[in-house]
Amino acid sequence: MAATPYLEHDGPIPLAHRGFSQEGLENSMSAFAAAVALGYHYVETDVHATQDGVLVAFHDTRLDRVTDRTGSITGMPWAEVSGARIGGVEPVPRLEEILDTWPELRVNIDIKTSGAIVPLVRAIERTNAHDRVCVTSFSDHRRAAALRRLSRPVATSAGQRTVARFLAAARLPRRREAALARVLRGVDCLQVPEDFGRIKVVNAATLEAAHAVGVQVHVWTVNDDAEMHRLLDLGVDGLVSDRADLLKQVLQERGTWS
Repeated sequence: MAATPYLEHDGPIPLAHRGFSQEGLENSMSAFAAAVALGYHYVETDVHATQDGVLVAFHDTRLDRVTDRTGSITGMPWAEVSGARIGGVEPVPRLEEILDTWPELRVNIDIKTSGAIVPLVRAIERTNAHDRVCVTSFSDHRRAAALRRLSRPVATSAGQRTVARFLAAARLPRRREAALARVLRGVDCLQVPEDFGRIKVVNAATLEAAHAVGVQVHVWTVNDDAEMHRLLDLGVDGLVSDRADLLKQVLQERGTWS
């Protein structure tokens, strides 16, 4: 039984990273629509808040890389950000547009800045999306601040500091399970790269340690089919990919596409 409704899924969880687009339209409504059209129940996105508190689904702190405008999102009002076009054609979406457009879609949300915390909480509360979001951040402080403000629990993935503590606890020779339970208390999944520099984050030992205390492991960002097969053979619980089409094909080949 999954720890939260968000994680209830028959087989490994496939997450479409920033939706699915091979035309550079990441985090656009068309990219999320393409993932849904492929049959995805899970997408990953990121959130920032504009100067006037509008929560947008966007990865970078600035518009420059993927839109036809420049500037820091936090330093601009929504009236200006809304005029930017991803790839020159797609508007920057608000998170609530995604939650409202696909009311059954499960959305993995990475909080990129402290200013996005309160707007995210408001968006989840207004859309009653508690059971279909996973709130995460590289910053455990941002993640915890959002969770404290919500009226009821949501799924959540550990931040970098908690992941580091988990890796240390997983190497303990004695009382490891008790230490793991303390470190991962309130955490539903670890969403991590396979390696962080020279540090191996995902291997048989760390998977066994996480599973021992009921925590899933999702690996990002995996875009090669051989690597997908290898990680699934290892026993990971989910994969985050830019190649939603390829990940679907791999899971279909394995008989685990749901």
